[in-house]
Amino acid sequence: MELQFYGANCISLTYKGARIVIDDNLADLGGKSVVKPNDVTLFTGAHGAPAGRLSFDSPGEYEVSDISVVGIPARAHIDEGGTNATMFKLIVGDQSVLVTGHIHPDLSESQLETIGIVDVLVVPVGGSGYTTDPIGALKLIKEIEPKLVIPTHYDDKALKFPVPQVDLAHALRELAMEPKETLSKLKVKPAELSDVTQLIILQG
Repeated sequence: MELQFYGANCISLTYKGARIVIDDNLADLGGKSVVKPNDVTLFTGAHGAPAGRLSFDSPGEYEVSDISVVGIPARAHIDEGGTNATMFKLIVGDQSVLVTGHIHPDLSESQLETIGIVDVLVVPVGGSGYTTDPIGALKLIKEIEPKLVIPTHYDDKALKFPVPQVDLAHALRELAMEPKETLSKLKVKPAELSDVTQLIILQG
């Protein structure tokens, strides 16, 4: 299983030739979409017209080749209530990735039970009312207890966010976490995962 980051909250998971792209709203932010014709796309919140051969943006259970996808209803970070966002858990064999999207950090016992064990947590840190801020991200990390954390949606000069996003250095200070390493792609290997949560920076 390989993970790659493209900026904003856009990340891809590739396994055995199948590729899922999550939250490719890059074109709306002055960037370029990374979706290819055979890709499957997932969206955790509002989005433009989806590309790729198949798209999901709501809670449910889906199968994409050898990848199981579980959409979990969640409260958007700016909402007082309701479940207008979707977290996605992607399961490949005995490995799992959770992409939270722009959600409120207060998770219910039911949500945490559905989430279960998570190897890799992909969580926004940009804040400014636009997405989850570093303090909210830290709360999610403590609630979910993943083995690896990948921060997303921090300041990126290549993209034009509607409101300024905090830079990565500031977010890391708020998280009080030192990156284990910085990579262009992450190949998740269960034998290399630690029982202590570690943070990985993926270069967009």
